[in-house]
Amino acid sequence: MALNNTLSLAGSQFMGQSVKLSTVNCSPSGRSASLVVRAGGYDEELVKTAKTVASKGRGILAMDESNATCGKRLASIGLDNTEDNRQAYRELLITTPGLGSYISGAILFEETLYQSAKGGKTFVDCLKEQNIVPGIKVDKGLVPLAGSNNESWCQGLDGLASRSAAYYGQGARFAKWRTVISIPNGPSELAVTEAAWGLARYAAISQDNGLVPIVEPEVLLDGEHGIDRTLEVAEKVWAKTFYYLSLNNVLFEGILLKPSMVTPGADYKGTKSTPQEVADYTLKMLHHRVPPSVPGIMFLSGGQSEVEATLNLNAMNQSPNPWHVSFSYARALQNTVLQTWKGLPENVKAAQDALLVRAKANSKAQLGQYTAEGESDAAKKEMFEKGYTY
Repeated sequence: MALNNTLSLAGSQFMGQSVKLSTVNCSPSGRSASLVVRAGGYDEELVKTAKTVASKGRGILAMDESNATCGKRLASIGLDNTEDNRQAYRELLITTPGLGSYISGAILFEETLYQSAKGGKTFVDCLKEQNIVPGIKVDKGLVPLAGSNNESWCQGLDGLASRSAAYYGQGARFAKWRTVISIPNGPSELAVTEAAWGLARYAAISQDNGLVPIVEPEVLLDGEHGIDRTLEVAEKVWAKTFYYLSLNNVLFEGILLKPSMVTPGADYKGTKSTPQEVADYTLKMLHHRVPPSVPGIMFLSGGQSEVEATLNLNAMNQSPNPWHVSFSYARALQNTVLQTWKGLPENVKAAQDALLVRAKANSKAQLGQYTAEGESDAAKKEMFEKGYTY
């Protein structure tokens, strides 16, 4: 079989660039009919959306917690897990004045995508007014992976096409699908393959329905392993992920990545990695595995503190990168906000100000210009105790 366009693939190492196959010649003689591989009806819009989200000095606010997870956050400040309380908190985030200066996209839970602010304006319209692209969590959560070493896989491919079309109609323009890889549990070849294949199928289905897919195989921080082991696993996961993305004819210019930073395990007993070491290892992984045609690398915070996540991102932006290296943070943007709000209407303004402080700090980190100026005394104390300089 001869290919009309070159496709470079490798199971153990990514070697190719953006895949844009249009025809395949399947005739033994090389003269028979061509088979269309990709229609690409949304390609131009996908590229535009991805570039908008990956815009200079901005990143993603991840506020797509499931109702159960959001309930745990609310419980931490003494609130019941009701739709009204979830709506009030998410309205606080979405309607923060000036948020669009630092935030380019917001990942929403399905409930939030269809909700409105108290004045009647939809949350989607509130975001669009600030030039923030609405996104949507489309996976259906993690379940045990049969035959694995106590590992998980992500469900939700069934019905994804019709759900994605409905989300697009509601105003969403990008999607998020999270699966996880556990280093202490192997990771097994089965778990890595399942994660990569599921992400690739999700990405292809999303693009077919006009949504830019965020590709997120999260390498969990759990474990006592060192940073070299994290790098080894991350490179394996991303190599297989891009292999399957290519097989599924996913347009690389129309995706965004949401990787974990390369750090030691949370229970590692050795010397703590500095932001520069985290940056060096993480960028090594990206250069080894990610083609430059991918427009944006939107890192998850992965359980890091607010300040740690900002410092590490800033270190990665001290020199030019072929991609927009930015953030897609949940807790690292929201922790202080939630504790400031406490569910009290009179605290909304102070909570929104706290969100702007964190969003602005990470905006500066995306530009490689972050310092502790404007940080709270508590944040500075945390930096000092962890041995960071500023």
